[in-house]
Order: sequence, then structure tokens, then C-alpha cells
Amino acid sequence: MEFIVPGLLLGLVTSFHCVGMCGPIAIALPLQGAGKVQRLIGGLLYNLGRTTTYIIFGLILGSVGQGLGALGFQRWVSIIAGVLMIITALSPSLLRSGFDQESLFSRFLEKIKLGLKRLFSIRSFGSLYSIGLINGLLPCGPLYMAFIISTGTGNAITAALFMMMFGLGTLPLLFAVTILGNFISIPLRNKINNFLPVLIVVIGILFILRGLNLGIPYLSPKEEMIKKKVEKTIKNQASGLDDSMKHEIDSGDCCKN
Repeated sequence: MEFIVPGLLLGLVTSFHCVGMCGPIAIALPLQGAGKVQRLIGGLLYNLGRTTTYIIFGLILGSVGQGLGALGFQRWVSIIAGVLMIITALSPSLLRSGFDQESLFSRFLEKIKLGLKRLFSIRSFGSLYSIGLINGLLPCGPLYMAFIISTGTGNAITAALFMMMFGLGTLPLLFAVTILGNFISIPLRNKINNFLPVLIVVIGILFILRGLNLGIPYLSPKEEMIKKKVEKTIKNQASGLDDSMKHEIDSGDCCKN
């Protein structure tokens, strides 16, 4: 639950960056001539498609972090994720694509663009959702930050929830752009974008503190405290299961056909 608000906040701030990068796609969606209701549904489906892709990435990256945690590396995953966030926030050039045109990544990107081009020629709700799904695969600096955070959560469900909130955070502004066009001025967008590195650095520091096990409740709990909490939860669940089974035996429910 601790990643719901950061995910939503990061998405809201990132959405001003998205207007510049994905705004042209949102504006160019095949909604010309559609009625108001169709435009609203189409714009919503496009944005939900992006969010779906983010959730899938969250599940994958969270599973990676969870696997590393099971091997005893959870602390280091959190610390490394925090350090990477701070470094990339202070040096955005590290996230810029430096790929050669003949590289595998570039060929993959060309296929994404080709797929988008084909879907733009189809006027249907399914194509709008699919455009959103593919749009979520396009390279994006703030999205990479969200990927790092997802891995650092060390839990597949938590990471998926974080990415869902991140996607929903970007939804209001991009949805408005889809319906109303690009109404955000460049100066305002730049001012908001300047706040993004600050937010990422703050989240990065929290991740580092989380991995240092300083014994600060909620912020940086000791590893022993976390283990005790998990053991207590498991014990309570087992106790509740035993009580339920005992009740069924006493009442004779387990013997009924």
C-alpha cells in the first residue's frame, strides 16, 4: 500500500512529460467524426491500454525483484534501485537512446511504429485499446524510472499496483488531450517537468533508507522486524484456518455430502 500514493503522484507529474512525447499520438487517434460518447469511450480505452501494458511490466519486474529478495538480496535491490533513480534523475542523458539504427532495439522500435500505423487505419474500440497497449512499449525516461521502482518493490503484486497507479496518474491529462487537443503550454509543461527529477530523487532516497534497515518504523524497518511481522501474519492465518476447520468438524459440516 505504501507505493500507491508515490505511483499516482509520479504519474501525475510525468503526464506533463507525456503530453510532449505521447500527446501527438493521443491527438491523432482515429476519432475524427465520432460522437461525444464514442470519443469519450475511445479516449478512455486508449489510456487504459497504456495502463494495462504498465501493469504487465510491473508484474514481470516485480517478480524479478521478488526472486532476488528470495535469494536474500532484497536490501541490495532496494539500495541499488534508489541509487539508480538518483543518478538517472541527476543525469537524464543516461536514459537517452544511443542505439544504432541497425541495433535490435531500433528494429523493435520500427515494428512498434509500423504496428501503430496499421492500427490508426482501423476505426474501432479494439484498435484504440490496442494502440494504447503498443504505446506503452515506446521508450520513455520517466517510464524507465517507474520500472526501476517496480523492481525495487520486491513484490510482483505491489509492483503491478504501483504501475497501475502510475498509469492512472497519467490518465487525466492525456485523456483531456485526447478529447480537447493539446491545451498545455510549453512553458507550463517545462516548469512541471523540472519538478520530476526532484520527485524521483526523493523516492530514490526513500528506497535507499528502506534498504539500510535503520530501525525507523515504516521508513526503514529492521530486517528482523519485517521477518517477525511476516511470521506473525502467517501464524495468525494458520490459526484462523485451524479455528475454521475445528468449527466445521464440531458442527458436522465436513461430513455432509
